[in-house]
Amino acid sequence: LEIKADELEIITNTPFDSNEYKSDLGVEELWGEKGFSTKERTWVRPTFEVNGIWGGFTGVGAKTVLPSKASAKISMRLVPDQDPNDITGLAEEFFKSITPKSVQLNVIRHAGGYPVVTPLHSPYIEAAKAALEVSFNRKPLMIRGGGSIPVVADFKKILGLDTLLVGYCLPGCRAHSPNENMHLPSFFTGIESLVIMYDAFQHIAISR
Repeated sequence: LEIKADELEIITNTPFDSNEYKSDLGVEELWGEKGFSTKERTWVRPTFEVNGIWGGFTGVGAKTVLPSKASAKISMRLVPDQDPNDITGLAEEFFKSITPKSVQLNVIRHAGGYPVVTPLHSPYIEAAKAALEVSFNRKPLMIRGGGSIPVVADFKKILGLDTLLVGYCLPGCRAHSPNENMHLPSFFTGIESLVIMYDAFQHIAISR
């Protein structure tokens, strides 16, 4: 799972202030996989996340409760050359190996998808970057993002097509939370950029 040329280009060319990042998170130190920078951990390495933990009494105030069971929801971001079925199986085997005999473990598998990375250099990428720069009056930055959109891998595997993913949300959009939001100026300017983008795409397609 070595870092590839496109990934290294993104990591090298994208500005990042670790002190500002720590301040935003409200922590004194950044932590993660040894041997990799924060940008590498955030953008190009596999991840393991605990999305939620619950069990026993979780209400306001004190109460003596011995929970009969505890639960956790987890997810994993995969990177190229990882198979979701293999990774899920390995994770399940690991948890079973560390489960005491006095505890019963029940694993429920939900959704899964194959990883895919869109190449950095193509006429469509360049057209999209130009459209964003015209609309927002600022050069866009290329980043890696761990989103769960399994159909993107299907487009690549079945149709041989790369998918262009453009984000218009701000870092504080609170995606998938009860307070999910969209910055309206970014939304409307994003619509403008898409008009320019699609016009450029048709000329690229015709020229091919």
